[in-house]
Amino acid sequence: MPTVKRIAYIEIDTHAEIAQAFLEIMKGSASFSVDYYFSEKIKSQVDDHGEPVFSSDSSVILEQLKDKKYDLVVIGTVHRFFNTFQAIVARHHAAVIVHNLNFIKASGAGLVRSIFKKDRMYRMKLLWKEGLLGAPEVYRGAENLLVLDEALVSEKFRFLPLFFTQPGIVPENKSVTVVIPGGVSQQRRDYRHIFTVIRMLKPEKPYHFIFLGKAQGNELRELETLSQELPHHIRITYFSKRVSSGEFTARMQEADVLWCPIQEKTEFFSRQEIYGKTKMTGNLGDAIKFGKWAVFPANYQSGLDFIVLEQKDIISQFERLKDTPYDFQKQYGKPAVQAKLERLLEELTAI
Repeated sequence: MPTVKRIAYIEIDTHAEIAQAFLEIMKGSASFSVDYYFSEKIKSQVDDHGEPVFSSDSSVILEQLKDKKYDLVVIGTVHRFFNTFQAIVARHHAAVIVHNLNFIKASGAGLVRSIFKKDRMYRMKLLWKEGLLGAPEVYRGAENLLVLDEALVSEKFRFLPLFFTQPGIVPENKSVTVVIPGGVSQQRRDYRHIFTVIRMLKPEKPYHFIFLGKAQGNELRELETLSQELPHHIRITYFSKRVSSGEFTARMQEADVLWCPIQEKTEFFSRQEIYGKTKMTGNLGDAIKFGKWAVFPANYQSGLDFIVLEQKDIISQFERLKDTPYDFQKQYGKPAVQAKLERLLEELTAI
């Protein structure tokens, strides 16, 4: 009988949704046993499904791992606690998920200069207390660097397949229902473009646009105004408070199509990142998880069939996609994705 290999998955920083995806895809694996080490903040956002989850933070994680004989330690995010993670990759067979490919190229001098560009007090804390200048060493010390978007794969970065399509029902909406997932902020998505397009629409069919994320500031005021200007057969739904996971799931399942107006460029730690080239957008995982066509900006580069680029006649595009089935289960069903992930983990633990 083959030996079950042991893995530790650590998320004490930011990406609860990635931790949730790893937990769900690994549940039921016959080849691997996973222990999860989450901060209280992450634990509060994750449904553990009865899996072994331990409360952790940067002050205790080294001691927690000390006497455990894991075949692999996977670190979900390295955006702070650099001194802690540097010690982990030095002592354990480790793999790190990379979310910002340009950030890991930063030099010590570049990191120091970035302190004075934005969030000065927070970044000073990272410098003096959390080992900011050791950030490059964490990535250099890890035996494997992983990415969540296959388009970002290179000789240096290996693809970690996590997202699978959950079983769902096909919505039977009277309106064409378009969901725009993500926080309603101009910083990472072009909501000005969305508002302009919706104002110009003259569809014959009823439409329902759902802005599925917290709106505030200028964007919230714009939505309040927009909701009063639209004709009766075009309606919008928006939220001024954080959207719960249950609400998010229900609304995503309701969608006929996703509209993802991501900005071409963003930044992390004052370094430019480009979606689809050096950074993955969470909307990619959303589309796979809920099995939805996704309309992306015309300048986005993707080789994935279910991502389509926005056309000038977007009304015809939405209605065509609503009536076009796509078999997500064939490529992104849980058995297929779990098998790919287990093959990768076998390779990583064999080293």
